[in-house]
Amino acid sequence: MEGGGSRIVVSIISVFLAFLSCASSYPALQNFLQCLPINSNPSHPISGAIYIPGNSSFESVLRAYTRNLRFTTLKTPKPLAIITALHESHVQATVICAKSHGLQIRIRSGGHDYEGLSYVSKVPFVILDMFNLRSIDVDIAKETAWVQTGATLGELYYKIATTSKVHAFPAGVCLTLGTGGHFSGGGYGAMMRKYGLSVDNIIDAQIVNVNGRVLNRVSMGEDLFWAIRGGGGASFGVILSWKIKLVRIPPKVTMFNVPITSRQGATDVVYRWQQVAPKLPGDLFIRATISNANGSITATFTGLFLGETDALLQLTNQSFPELNLTQKDCKEMSWLNSTLLVYGYPEGTSYEIFYNRTLTQGPANFYKGKSDYVKKVIPKESLEHIWKLVIKAGISFMQWNPYGGRMSEIPESETPFPHRAGNLFKIQYGMTWGLDNVTNDRIEAIRELYSAMTPYVSSEPREAFLNYRDLDIGKRSGFSKKKDLKEGGIYGVKYFKGNFRRLTKVKAMVDPDNFFVNEQSIPPSLY
Repeated sequence: MEGGGSRIVVSIISVFLAFLSCASSYPALQNFLQCLPINSNPSHPISGAIYIPGNSSFESVLRAYTRNLRFTTLKTPKPLAIITALHESHVQATVICAKSHGLQIRIRSGGHDYEGLSYVSKVPFVILDMFNLRSIDVDIAKETAWVQTGATLGELYYKIATTSKVHAFPAGVCLTLGTGGHFSGGGYGAMMRKYGLSVDNIIDAQIVNVNGRVLNRVSMGEDLFWAIRGGGGASFGVILSWKIKLVRIPPKVTMFNVPITSRQGATDVVYRWQQVAPKLPGDLFIRATISNANGSITATFTGLFLGETDALLQLTNQSFPELNLTQKDCKEMSWLNSTLLVYGYPEGTSYEIFYNRTLTQGPANFYKGKSDYVKKVIPKESLEHIWKLVIKAGISFMQWNPYGGRMSEIPESETPFPHRAGNLFKIQYGMTWGLDNVTNDRIEAIRELYSAMTPYVSSEPREAFLNYRDLDIGKRSGFSKKKDLKEGGIYGVKYFKGNFRRLTKVKAMVDPDNFFVNEQSIPPSLY
């Protein structure tokens, strides 16, 4: 045993000597790498979790969870190292050592940050990759589950559904989203009108704080627990896991997908949708997606009903006859199957798509997103004007997600996510393209559309959704704490409204020196 142990120690030392030889040109990195094994659990060697540019796997690890091709160009800054944590002590060590040696960390779980803030920085930085920490423990008897933040929504949905046919969790449509960033920014999906957001159903969490300590809800306190449920966890620490409250669903749900072109009267139906969709019972969610193909607008109405077809048709015929929903449009299925169809997968897709990451890894295209909130019905003539703007901009899609239901019942200060009562729907603007040489043109086009939408959306502030990250609405320059607070207020009030002030106070309590920072993080209050 002693001889075997000695060989392991020698092997670990050899690995680190190799790392240090590659890092010798950057002293801070060398010191950081030397610090890691000292501050991690020796029973779980951290050497296998470290990747630096000299490592043959560095590029593949970096790109595996880089979902936006805008951040894969030669101009994109790269990290000095990537730590793919295999154990919670690796997270603790990364925080302690990065802080001690003046390196910034960026925390990545699913890699879906629209502006790449979870894996790109302009100052020397390391990536703390959470994708290996992905365990999910479901307790059906208590209707709860613990989920680590490296788990994807697809993995979570599959685990719940294979444990119970009548339980689910309200979260996003995209199955590759990591629960770390998705939940901490709010987390919404097709059941939000029935059960609210993901953060409205989180009852505990584990976080590594700025001192490298692991805290739960009791030890972190209610202020920090409030802040990480919608205020963006990466401003306050590293979320390790969430304890979530499962929700009850019927064994069968009903899905439909109804496209209506401009010639078929899309404008009239969208106009009526604005009036109806936010007032429907919480069991029914109808999203409207506005797309542009060859200069022609199509509005596609995608619905999830927590019930069977007959009840759905009775409801839509009475409340929304303009949709002209029929029996043949409706498909009854399990909730798990509905998550595939909402995401856009065809019927019959193998369940392997939920848990086999090799089927879904890697970026698909260049992307820029923006968001808005609408509080008043947009008139028909204005809708026609918007369609022309969409065609002119060459926008890929506008996704209109209805509010109301449970979303209107929860006070806007209950969590940092403030966009509750008073909103009819949220808009997501999406622009995709395939070649880097048109990036500037595509970004400018979506900015022009966003500007033109000003008369129809919220104002003072013009609200935005944190998980649809958009640096156009403001960012910090990092010159001083006072300037950080002023700059943070520009984007902070748009994301969090009146909750921003409380977030800055929590930040000052838990991270006064602003170690956990990015271009749109929460700055610490000065008072």
